[in-house]
Amino acid sequence: MKLPPFTLHRPESAGQASRLLADLGDEGAAYCGGTELLLAMKLGLASYEHLVDLKRVSGLRGITPLPSGGVRIGAASTHRDIEIAATLRASYPEMCTMISQVANVRVRSAGTLGGNLCFADPHSDPASFLMAAGAVMTCQHGDTTRRIPAADFLTGPYQTALAPGELLTAVELPPRPDRAALSHLRFKLTERPAVTVTAMLTLAAAGSASPAVATARLVVGSVGGVPFAADTAILAGAAAGDFEARAAACAELAAAGCAPLPDGEASAGYLRHLVFIHARQALREAFAAA
Repeated sequence: MKLPPFTLHRPESAGQASRLLADLGDEGAAYCGGTELLLAMKLGLASYEHLVDLKRVSGLRGITPLPSGGVRIGAASTHRDIEIAATLRASYPEMCTMISQVANVRVRSAGTLGGNLCFADPHSDPASFLMAAGAVMTCQHGDTTRRIPAADFLTGPYQTALAPGELLTAVELPPRPDRAALSHLRFKLTERPAVTVTAMLTLAAAGSASPAVATARLVVGSVGGVPFAADTAILAGAAAGDFEARAAACAELAAAGCAPLPDGEASAGYLRHLVFIHARQALREAFAAA
């Protein structure tokens, strides 16, 4: 397989890259690791006359603590950067574990978080995790910056909320709440996730013999066109005595609410069953960890 001919551009700032992409329009695409875009071009599934290489853009790589207590992940940070980042492991070790399951070490060493999110493949791990964690995407258009909640970033298969010429520059994780835990589970078919489920639970303040759920998020991905947040209202106030029943009911709602893509990998009924099994288990694990 050979890449079709294209013109390569190498901007050195986010503003310059953004303006260049705006000028190129549909004829240009940004890339950094290129693990997905370049393969799609080799297979003839995508075609661009211009590629904008972001490797030299300053400020796009790095994982740093924020003054608020959260963590900033530069969009050009590789999966491997994230997997081994001490700053991230101290506050969100579950993300390091989740990323360590992506593909293999070679791919993780080249592929970037920003590239994964902007390619918007429906069968992907990070998006559902970031939604459950309440992450925010920082984007730049020329000299203008805006913030997009992770829940609003993906708009469809291979589609995002980025405007023409707009560049994803960073992902920001909020300060981790006290007594909070996440669990991310996945099920693979044909070497890619067919179901991803992330649960995040926060328990009420310590003091009672049976801790109760204060807040809950459950995000299902890799089944439909975009990840979706399941209804978790039934989990409010759940404690050890009734958590199992409420978690099962919440998982049933998640399974019923998903809209599996008709991609031939499995029947809709089977995928909904997988969502139920993994959602229930993710909730169990998050409750136990919290």
